[in-house]
Amino acid sequence: MTYSPPILDIADFIADPVDSADFPLHKLRYWNDRWASAIGLDTLSAEERVAHFGRFEPLPNNLERPLALRYHGHQFGTYNPQLGDGRGFLFAQLRDDNSRLLDLGTKGSGQTPWSRQGDGRLTLKGAVREILAANYLEALGVNTSKPFAVVETGEQLARNDEPSPTRSAVLTRLSHSHIRFGSFQRLAYLEQDKELARLVDYVVANFHPDADDDDVARKAVNMLSAISSATGHMIGQWMAAGFVHGVMNTDNFNITGETFDFGPWRFLSVSDPNFTAAYFDQQGLYRFGRQPLQGGWALQQLASALLPLATAEALATGLKPYERAYQESFVAHTHALLGLEPLKDMQADTEFLQAFYAWMTNSGASWTHTFFDWFGGRDSETRAAASPQAPLYSEETFAPVRESLFLRNPVCPERLNHAYFKGPAPVSLLIEEVEAVWDPIANSDDWSALQAKLNHIEQARLAYDWA
Repeated sequence: MTYSPPILDIADFIADPVDSADFPLHKLRYWNDRWASAIGLDTLSAEERVAHFGRFEPLPNNLERPLALRYHGHQFGTYNPQLGDGRGFLFAQLRDDNSRLLDLGTKGSGQTPWSRQGDGRLTLKGAVREILAANYLEALGVNTSKPFAVVETGEQLARNDEPSPTRSAVLTRLSHSHIRFGSFQRLAYLEQDKELARLVDYVVANFHPDADDDDVARKAVNMLSAISSATGHMIGQWMAAGFVHGVMNTDNFNITGETFDFGPWRFLSVSDPNFTAAYFDQQGLYRFGRQPLQGGWALQQLASALLPLATAEALATGLKPYERAYQESFVAHTHALLGLEPLKDMQADTEFLQAFYAWMTNSGASWTHTFFDWFGGRDSETRAAASPQAPLYSEETFAPVRESLFLRNPVCPERLNHAYFKGPAPVSLLIEEVEAVWDPIANSDDWSALQAKLNHIEQARLAYDWA
């Protein structure tokens, strides 16, 4: 039986067929072996990898031509109806070994009808940054898209935010869905109510089947509820991981609650609610401490786009799961990154988080070292005593935090014997470390620092054992 990608059911109103740019060079720089195996592409030869992910020759029984998706969105609070996939497209849809539908989408694959005078390209440095960020988030247990393949393309690009000319690349990322909040916003803006209902049908059938209902209004509300929960879960994980997305525009949220569209992201060195990742976010709209609020605001815009299908009162109920999902995720993921079991008393666990993060902020403690030093709680006291941060842990202000740590049982004590936790320091991904990985690539085409960093990240992923 010939496979028909589900996206074709709605392609007539949500996407434009496009072609990849014709690049002068196709040099495979990164390949995600683990995820290639999960979606049945692990048997591709080196030549086939370049053919499919550099020249974008169609995968067998898949999309004959890539699709650039159409969408609108709020960018820094201002509605923009001139958006769409301007330097990327949906290349293929596959199912993983758990039968989940996954999308292979690109960044830097050339101009589309939505390029808005842009060149449709991606810098090699931008691709390397996403390889690092997405792998690190995955290692920390955060729901994220996955870097799948990077091919250097041999062009010289001019950019304002890095030394130019600079090298070019095309990135393919794997995500659970390529559909953004802005796809719904566009259909509502154009008053295409029938197509809006069809998009709801597509999302429910392929990504949120528990939201299905014979009544279109109830289905839309149920879908919104599922997306609200997934989004709250993701942002709770961001906050525990100290991740700052940087550009939380509504076109940068997808309907399965995955981190994607990496731009000026950062990871915190120390706890700072006012830290802003994007130099152009001068008002701090997307600062670290405001991310939970901004996630709720983005969901409100999605709800507004669904008004042609359901009442405002009904849609308001679909937004309710967000706050609880965020709170539960923040509590659960903080404990998971500390290797501890919550007390399962929401008030007590919340009070612990308040004391823990307040101490982190006031003390100026390293984010990564604190979680690493105290992984396992009481069982890690010896390691904490040997940490560069040991003086901070002996201060009187840390006593209540230590007491709360000791009240909680380690989730899996044997994890403390993993080589990662026996090592001298945790893996981290501060901006200066990213630059240290990039410099040898830029200066002498030396990729060893990137591989060493990815090896350390993989060691952390295996140590946490999120499965």
